[in-house]
Amino acid sequence: MGSLSTANVEFCLDVFKELNSNNVGDNIFFSPLSLLYALSMVLLGARGNSAEQVEKVLHFSNIVESVKPEFKDSSKCSQAGRIHSDFGVLFSQINQADSNYTLSIANRLYGTKTMAFHQQYLSCSEKLYQARLQTVDFEQSTEETRKTINAWVESKTNGKVTNLFGKGTIDPSSVMVLVNAIYFKGQWQNKFQERETVKTSFQLSEGKSIIVEMMYQTGMFKLAFIEEPQMQVLELPYVNNKLSMIILLPEGTANLEQVEKQLNVRTFHEWTSSSNMMEREVEVHIPRFKLEIKYELNSLLKSLGMTDVFNQIKADLSGISPAKGLYLSKVIHKSYVDVNEEGTEAAAAAGDSIAVKRLPLRARFLANHPFLFFIRHIHTNTILFFGKLASP
Repeated sequence: MGSLSTANVEFCLDVFKELNSNNVGDNIFFSPLSLLYALSMVLLGARGNSAEQVEKVLHFSNIVESVKPEFKDSSKCSQAGRIHSDFGVLFSQINQADSNYTLSIANRLYGTKTMAFHQQYLSCSEKLYQARLQTVDFEQSTEETRKTINAWVESKTNGKVTNLFGKGTIDPSSVMVLVNAIYFKGQWQNKFQERETVKTSFQLSEGKSIIVEMMYQTGMFKLAFIEEPQMQVLELPYVNNKLSMIILLPEGTANLEQVEKQLNVRTFHEWTSSSNMMEREVEVHIPRFKLEIKYELNSLLKSLGMTDVFNQIKADLSGISPAKGLYLSKVIHKSYVDVNEEGTEAAAAAGDSIAVKRLPLRARFLANHPFLFFIRHIHTNTILFFGKLASP
């Protein structure tokens, strides 16, 4: 499982850097887990160069005998390669029925009804990914298909992710569309009291400020101080301690850009490792915020190196259909997060620079300027959501 959570972090940071360079100064919010999950479904049916590119972008190429589906015996999906069965295990660990949070990942492939699909692929994607491929008529019933897809996503995300495909966004010439949405709702282990929430100013990056609803509580939390770049790292657990939100907040002279510049897999693990965090009394001030962001990811995935699956001539998705000309028309991802007093509702340097100083009795964590945050599953160290709050 470790290799899968490493791939999850690497892919997460790649996507974040791309989104960040294309949306300078904007809020960012997405679910690396849900995207990884959806693109692995495509990988299940990709072959040749197309499969290699997808593996590489998802950082699966370093996972030994990860993919290479052979499907010799049509009744066995186990031959699809270890990574696909690992996903099933990971997902069942994260999505336990007894957890005090709700998580639903909605993945579905919509394929044109003018093509035949391999029964083997259909049954294995359902078995391994709980995802069906649904045949639709993009050509004759474009609008109707768009409404069908939107209604399905809305039902899967508790009504939070609506109108995933706007009018005119589905092309009648589409042959395959990957739909991916995620919904999460969790309660804080220690709730904030609404009466403590006050209006206060939040510094935006370009010297302007806005008024936000700032939540407040004092309690025992894990906190780390990083010296280079200067920042505080706070962990806020959800009920049952299965998931937590971690916030990277620049301090002193450091700004978010410096943190982003130094952010890579190694520093990310260093900054957020539990061995650097000490439990202590912290005065926590974080803004109430709600983000709802939709991305069309074709060009982002192409710039990371996944080009062939989007190309009608080069795509090799022969594991999905024997027909020629099957390619991925669109990848759309939408996530929703609502952070409030009750909890969160969300839908889609060298080691020695860490100082453990003699700390004052109570630390103050005042998130009144832009920060990065992510929600992770503690046991498997998987990032469910990653975001940047530039402006609440």
